[in-house]
Amino acid sequence: MLSSKTSPRIVTLTLNPAIDLACITHSVVPVHKIRTTAEQYDAGGGGNNIARVLRTLGTDALAILMAGGTTGQFLRELLDEKGIEYLIIPILGRTRISLNVHESSTGREFRFVPAGPLVTEAEWHALLEALEKIESQWLVASGSLPEGVPEDFYGRLARLAARRGMHFVLDTTGAALKHALGQGVTLIKPSQGELESLLGRTIRDRREQEAAALTLVRAGAAKFVVLSLGAEGAILARDKGVLRLPAPNVVVRSSVGAGDSFTAGMILGLSRGDAPEAAFARGIAAGAAAVMNYGTAHPLPADVEALYQQIVLPTP
Repeated sequence: MLSSKTSPRIVTLTLNPAIDLACITHSVVPVHKIRTTAEQYDAGGGGNNIARVLRTLGTDALAILMAGGTTGQFLRELLDEKGIEYLIIPILGRTRISLNVHESSTGREFRFVPAGPLVTEAEWHALLEALEKIESQWLVASGSLPEGVPEDFYGRLARLAARRGMHFVLDTTGAALKHALGQGVTLIKPSQGELESLLGRTIRDRREQEAAALTLVRAGAAKFVVLSLGAEGAILARDKGVLRLPAPNVVVRSSVGAGDSFTAGMILGLSRGDAPEAAFARGIAAGAAAVMNYGTAHPLPADVEALYQQIVLPTP
């Protein structure tokens, strides 16, 4: 619930949240009833994951989300259990449920992600009105747009944040991302495929990866562009050039929410005044720490700190 505390430094936004159910089974086979164990429920969706990781790492955030139905009530309970401060914009549709199955016999993951509910024009307008009243230094929007929300919604949000003096971070894909570029965005985090889509060309090697990310920065798309490369690490492009860091070598148990954990780690560093390179390294550490644990985005602070200390940054 929303408390009467002072204005949060970081606000996260999730338009299409989910109840994330993670479980383990020996093998996934057709037709037969598949028994699972170690069921774990999380308040999912990019912004919710980021808010939870920030709290785990010692910084509170206000999670703003749209939710409805009995599943929306369950989502509220999960947020309460984690002590996350939140503001829910109610909708008529039911909040979706996502399923992540870890197959222990092979180590493979199976992820089932519904599209989510229809959001009416009145509902998404209510969200914009709520955001107009929020005071914060950072606004972090993460995740897909539900049906009914216009594809330029994040572009509108970027302009709102710029007008109100907030740093705006966006982690989404496709047209929703394109409409926000060049609107005063602080940070975006595309994959290589998404970066290729944005630039309209294929990226063939490491040199072209770095040049492509830097192209977006110099075109004014965003102040920082992080190119996420999964097990190969990530690239940070900023006005003075490009920094590439490898992913730490860890045992992978679940990749769900790793990108959100990265975003939380980097925003934590930037919001504390760290240099972009150090904040980037903290994001790498948080993302790697998350994949070490089952469930959605559950990095342990001790793991994040240990991995962060292992990352070698170039001498200025």
